[in-house]
Amino acid sequence: MKSERNHIRKLWGIVIVSVLSLQLSLSHAQPRMKMPEYWVGAHGGVSAGSVLFQPAVEGMSPITDACVLGGNAGVVFRFAGHKYCHFQMELNYMHRGWATKTEAQGRIARNLHYIELPILMHLNFGSEVCRWIFNLGPQIGYCVWDESNAITHPFDWGLAAGTGLYVRTKNAGAYELEVRFDYSFGGIVGTNVTDKYNMASPMDLSINLGWYWPIKKKVKIKN
Repeated sequence: MKSERNHIRKLWGIVIVSVLSLQLSLSHAQPRMKMPEYWVGAHGGVSAGSVLFQPAVEGMSPITDACVLGGNAGVVFRFAGHKYCHFQMELNYMHRGWATKTEAQGRIARNLHYIELPILMHLNFGSEVCRWIFNLGPQIGYCVWDESNAITHPFDWGLAAGTGLYVRTKNAGAYELEVRFDYSFGGIVGTNVTDKYNMASPMDLSINLGWYWPIKKKVKIKN
């Protein structure tokens, strides 16, 4: 069992390294902007979170009984040095957690509050005004408040992926609507051979609206 967990962690480590390599290769393959573009902004929205336990926890099925609804918000920095592939860094607050529902105890929600740092590859395709976007990359986080003292490992690391729509205005910045999925590879409790669980990975689905403002306008795309 322990060797299987180590194998899974190594596999996800390879995935993260591959994502970072993909970011670099795609950025070098894209047409460069004559003048790089810098963006700052903020985003926020609603989220539904749960934790994937193995073995399963009683009262967490169906998934609607296991989810905790919350919110998230953060600030964003984006560097656009290439036409379609940009670099994006965020500092976010995320309300996470999980819930159980049994006949004896009713519904019990365990709320966790994290500060997270995603480092993302931001892809965009379309016109200058309206584009389809795709974000992908690793993230790290730390639980700053555990309301029910339910976890023993506050540090978190995982992968984030999202897609949505980007709309740019002439004088009011740009707006984005994104659906994002976050999955954590680190356990919120011990997952060693002698522990109760061999997996305890948080996961979240969120819908976010963002507003961004260019602090340095682009000039021209090189062909």
